[in-house]
Amino acid sequence: MKVSYNWIKELLTVDIPVEEAASLLTDTGLEVEGVDRIDSVEGGLEGVVVGQVLTCEQHPNADRLKVTTVDVGTGTPLHIVCGAPNVDKGQKVLVATVGSTLYPNGEPLKIKKGKIRGEVSEGMICAEDELGLGTSHDGIMILADDAPIGVAAADYLELQPDHVIEIGLTPNRSDAMSHYGVARDLKAALKRKGIDSTLDLPSVSAFKADDRSMTIPVEIRNKEACPNYMGVTLSGIEVKPSPNWLQEKLRAIGLSPINNVVDATNYVLHEIGHPLHAFDADKIKGSKVIIDTVAPETRFTTLDEKERTLSDSDLMIQNEEGPMCIAGVFGGLDSGVTETTQNIFIESAWFNPVWVRKTAKRHGLNTDASFRYERGVDPRMTEYALKRVALLIKEIAGGKISSEIVQDGKDQFEDHPVTLNYRQMNRLIGQDIPKEDIYEILQSLEIRILAENGEELHLAVPPYRMDVTRPADVIEEILRIYGYNHIEMPDQIQMTVEPFRPNDPSRIRRMLMENLVGMGFYEIQCLSLTKEAYYNELSSFSKDERVNILNPLSQDLNVMRQTMLFGGLETISRNISHKRKDLMAFELGKTYFKKGEGKYEEIEQIALWVTGNQNLQNWSGHSRPANFFYLKSTVMNLGQRLGLQVTSEENWDSEMMEDGLTLHFNGQPVFRFGLVKMDLLANLDIEQPVYYAEGDWQTLLKLAARSRPKMKDLPRFPIVKRDLALLLDMNIRFNDLQEAARKTERKLLSGIELFDVYTGDKLPEGKKSYAISFYLSDPNKTLTDNVVDRVMDKMIKTFESQFNAKLRS
Repeated sequence: MKVSYNWIKELLTVDIPVEEAASLLTDTGLEVEGVDRIDSVEGGLEGVVVGQVLTCEQHPNADRLKVTTVDVGTGTPLHIVCGAPNVDKGQKVLVATVGSTLYPNGEPLKIKKGKIRGEVSEGMICAEDELGLGTSHDGIMILADDAPIGVAAADYLELQPDHVIEIGLTPNRSDAMSHYGVARDLKAALKRKGIDSTLDLPSVSAFKADDRSMTIPVEIRNKEACPNYMGVTLSGIEVKPSPNWLQEKLRAIGLSPINNVVDATNYVLHEIGHPLHAFDADKIKGSKVIIDTVAPETRFTTLDEKERTLSDSDLMIQNEEGPMCIAGVFGGLDSGVTETTQNIFIESAWFNPVWVRKTAKRHGLNTDASFRYERGVDPRMTEYALKRVALLIKEIAGGKISSEIVQDGKDQFEDHPVTLNYRQMNRLIGQDIPKEDIYEILQSLEIRILAENGEELHLAVPPYRMDVTRPADVIEEILRIYGYNHIEMPDQIQMTVEPFRPNDPSRIRRMLMENLVGMGFYEIQCLSLTKEAYYNELSSFSKDERVNILNPLSQDLNVMRQTMLFGGLETISRNISHKRKDLMAFELGKTYFKKGEGKYEEIEQIALWVTGNQNLQNWSGHSRPANFFYLKSTVMNLGQRLGLQVTSEENWDSEMMEDGLTLHFNGQPVFRFGLVKMDLLANLDIEQPVYYAEGDWQTLLKLAARSRPKMKDLPRFPIVKRDLALLLDMNIRFNDLQEAARKTERKLLSGIELFDVYTGDKLPEGKKSYAISFYLSDPNKTLTDNVVDRVMDKMIKTFESQFNAKLRS
């Protein structure tokens, strides 16, 4: 949220540097993320001063130029060549001195000393457009005779630079969604520093009805959704551009001016935090304004010219023939203020935050009004806001107030009663806070003390703080104004050392995460909410098992994820768009499934993504692309880190994968992984291969809990290696050969590796060649050639009988 420091100072008597104000706001919980200076004139007219023309003579070498001397208060007159037709002796003018920079047409123009047609020029006498003060270029600006020589132009013209403060507002601080709310916190922080200041709202005492010629009654038919609604009419207004001061205020906080009526409602919104809306009164059909829901499937066109389908849970502002506005969210196209509008009806209301939030999410709308209404605005500001905007519009658009304020609903909103126990407060804070400080802080936050009995305070919290309903909330308010920095750190920090639990899930989680980080993986955390469109084309994810969000944040976040794949792909796509194409990432998270009416299942998983190069090119070697087997080795390493062994493999037939494999650890399927299909990647603008793995975290934990590390001596006798080249059918997998080999020789076979695969025209059609290394060892003796030959003969016979394999010479 952006606020203007000059605007704050119009409400609060404060005279401290903006940097100090920003620091105080951050200490109170309104974290300032940045402060930017804004000049009403680009460059702030730095180096431009008031001068007086002492002499003005015709340029000897140019008919349209004059040679002048100008006093700028330095004691030495400047020689300036000027081409303006209206320059003359004795005038007070604005002079851009050497070294200053002007921005005519937005382009920088640095003033330098030079010669023009042979005459020295030491500055520039400026026209209106050259200074950025207007569009006129008929001649130089001529000032009043009493303009003081040498005074900076910015001071003479009373150009005040502004500072825009960017605040990272937390969702609970609806009270601070305005300049008045921020000023209220700043006042409380100043009070703690011993600086007294005054916070005042602009007076609305001048509000009165000029006549009653245009009274439009209001009727609330749904008082749960709208407890209070007020309106007033103005007639004879002129819709036109807003005055410069108003436009500058709105531009400073990032808003684009529209017209004086709309700008006035936006101005009051950002001043005090209460949304308002103006209707063209002549477009209100019938005799009154009605606040109620409409029939389902009603079509309604909003100000952005989009036709929307309404629900019977959407509260609408209506006339007697149909809806005009989505209450608290967005106006309608047919009732809005235009250049031809002469009479307006202004609404000020307090809408139920839940109703506004659901409607805004249902239609995917996020406006300044809905942002505030759905978090809760001050219900006691409803009438003040209406009077304030009516007076402002009358001032800048003319016309007259043509009705008294009309109202339906309640206008009394009670304070929230809260009982604060001193002992509980000091226990939570960890330090005793003097009672005098507590009283002062509560008073500065407009929290009334009803009674005190020594141990407790009975408080009344104003309704502008909808989030302060419990003692803990009041304690937080006291602490943020008192200052977290004023809470002393204890001399000793005591902690309990937990006993070592080798199978503790958090320890296993931490161990695997550290292992992955050590291998070069980055941890990511993706949203559990995702896009339903990802699953519409995947038959393996049943629509009946989909967990839909009733009030989605957006159409891109409308279901709970059923696989972790897409969140990682979004991360990869975002990295690739930022020119980072090599990525290894992992996430520990949950997937969600609906299992019958009212029953849901959460499955915790570990997921890995690999794309691009697995190592970067450097002086010692070339980069190497990641592949299927790199991801497989990573998954196997994770299992081995927990003392688990791969016992079998099987194909993973998934519509998301080009090639997939499931690994069984200790007899149970745990990990499955593969190459993501290119059509899925293309939907996310990914043009390079991505390898993905997912593991069942709970199964992994159970197997790890049962696993016990086994120790054995290092081999004392040499390992014997023998290689075989086998001619096989194309459908034979290495895993099948490996399992058959281990069953054939359970005692001496210590390892088996595939080191070469060959397919080509030198082999019979439908055949491939595997080159495999076999490692044999005996822990008790050295193996002889006869023993090794017998083992290898058994292997060959097994391969021939089971796989129709042939030895290649």
